Amino acid sequence: MTAKAKNTSQSKKITPSHIYDTFVVGAGISGIAAAIRLEKAGLNNYKVIERASEVGGTWRDNRYPGCGCDVPSALYSYSFAPSAKWNYLFAKQPEILNYLTEVSKNFDVRKNIQFDTELLSAKWDDETHLWTLETNQGTYQSKTAIFATGPITEPQIPQLDGLDGFTGEMFHSARWNHDYDLTGKRIAVIGTGASAIQFVPQIQPLAKELFVFQRTAPWVVPKPDMPLGDFSKSLIAKYPAIQRNWRKTVAQSLNLINFGLRNPTFLKPVDALFKQVLKQQIDDPVLLKNVMPNFTIGCKRLLFANNYYPALAQDNTTLIPHGLVKVEGNTVIASNGERHEVDVIIWGTGFEVSHPPIGKRVQNDQGQILSELWKNSSPEAYLGTSLEHVPNAFLMLGPNVLVYDSFIGLAEAQLDYVIDGLKQFKDKSISKFSIKSHVIRNHNDLVQKHIQKTVFNSGGCKSYYLDENGRNFAAWPWSLKKLRQRLSKLDLNEYDVQYQQADTATKATSSKKLAVV
Repeated sequence: MTAKAKNTSQSKKITPSHIYDTFVVGAGISGIAAAIRLEKAGLNNYKVIERASEVGGTWRDNRYPGCGCDVPSALYSYSFAPSAKWNYLFAKQPEILNYLTEVSKNFDVRKNIQFDTELLSAKWDDETHLWTLETNQGTYQSKTAIFATGPITEPQIPQLDGLDGFTGEMFHSARWNHDYDLTGKRIAVIGTGASAIQFVPQIQPLAKELFVFQRTAPWVVPKPDMPLGDFSKSLIAKYPAIQRNWRKTVAQSLNLINFGLRNPTFLKPVDALFKQVLKQQIDDPVLLKNVMPNFTIGCKRLLFANNYYPALAQDNTTLIPHGLVKVEGNTVIASNGERHEVDVIIWGTGFEVSHPPIGKRVQNDQGQILSELWKNSSPEAYLGTSLEHVPNAFLMLGPNVLVYDSFIGLAEAQLDYVIDGLKQFKDKSISKFSIKSHVIRNHNDLVQKHIQKTVFNSGGCKSYYLDENGRNFAAWPWSLKKLRQRLSKLDLNEYDVQYQQADTATKATSSKKLAVV
């Protein structure tokens, strides 16, 4: 939690003068889509808050060299907002951010987005059936909430012995220091995940020496990318069917990948094929040995790049197949004792994903902070969306909802469920609904049972999908089609529901208790 978030006394103490129907936290890909869907459904009494000064979420914060998407542009875009402006088959960070900004303007939802507003705490009041949301810009109240802050928002930097004594430059890939000139520097890159394999080739030509610390060799396969020139873009703009078919083709390809992830036996020939591809890319037998993955393809996130291995093969680059364990002065020390003096450390160590960061800010209906509840166990949700004892609220991209697909597509699927729930909430005069304990328990027991046979659990790796107890808190064990079907409609029978009286007079004269379904 940031210092600002901790210091709640700095927030303006005001009495809310307006009660919103829905309060959306975050204006990234999920928050923008939520606002658009709320508008379309006629649920206009809503507010979106965003702690930054612009929309975009992870695509606003991650500006490291080479940053781009691993999902083709046609699918990494809203189904209701196709674009003919993509410059590559796989979009780069600047154009994705521009796309999200344009969508927020074109659908006229910015009027309801309040920027530079950070959520400090969200508390449920079980007497009024309202959420009280305290921010650095004031206090708000709302009947329902959508927490759309995403799972990859808080950079993770390991706490290592001696790190405080490092006098060189140091930053995380998600907080890239563009003012620092890397030319001629001795650089240590810690981690070889999705971000590192994109920025390492960009900084390698600048470095005097580049040391890449790798705990586990990832699967990095060729990226079928290509630029889209003006002629191609003009055709896409003139004939929208081209992009629709392109989108369908990409979706079908990802469905095949997801089938393999759920059925690892079918991955064996793919595994063998890409090992042969890897051997064709690297001549140095020592480097080849160090980058050869020792787990089934797909067990950890599959990475795509064409320039990563060539960068590792350059004379000024040293791959250290061990983790960084200690820093002495400006000397970085690997777990095998290897030592190198460096000028800068760049953390490519990813994000805190085992517990949704929003959990530090949210209290359930029993007054418990979610992150405290999750300390000794992984978070659970129903369909990655509804949390136990967290009424009138939805979590976007929550636990056990991830499949190999576009995050935008997943967000849209969840919003089918969320918007349907909010419409029922309004149309049926509901004051409180909360997922039933046995529903969420049965669901997650089934998830954990079926996830055991997927490559995530049986592929021989330790990924960020698994907690310290080996429990998979992230992946969805079935098909994307099944996920979309399950999220197509909210079934009130799976919720404890309380209804409000028609009006104050009725409340005063009626002896009828609030109905509980």
